[in-house]
Amino acid sequence: MSFATTVLLAVALLLAVGCGESKEDKAKKQVCNARSDLQKQVNELSNLTLATATSEGVKNNIKAIQNDLKQIKDAQGDLNSERKAQVQQATQQFESQVKSIVQSVASTKSLSGAASQLQSAVKQLANSYKQSLAKVDCS
Repeated sequence: MSFATTVLLAVALLLAVGCGESKEDKAKKQVCNARSDLQKQVNELSNLTLATATSEGVKNNIKAIQNDLKQIKDAQGDLNSERKAQVQQATQQFESQVKSIVQSVASTKSLSGAASQLQSAVKQLANSYKQSLAKVDCS
């Protein structure tokens, strides 16, 4: 192999390695993808009515929200310190609201009470999302 070929291969290898995403870029993308799905889940819950809501559907939305929160937490360690602090605070605030809502709805005994409680809880959840994770910069 000639010197020129070796140099070209080395440059090509360096370019290929340099074109990959950094851990921070991957973490930011993971946080933003999870945040986007969270918004989708909250919107789906917000659009439910007594006629369209099913316990299985609501459970699936809540499970998806919990998975999204886990993805965000898993990615936090690779974010820069400023973004990490912002994401941690937003995640903690939103997660606290989710737990409160789940406990509140689960403790309701009557079906009509659960429906009323769920409607109120979903409004709180949507507001909590706007006040916390929606503010995380994904641009």
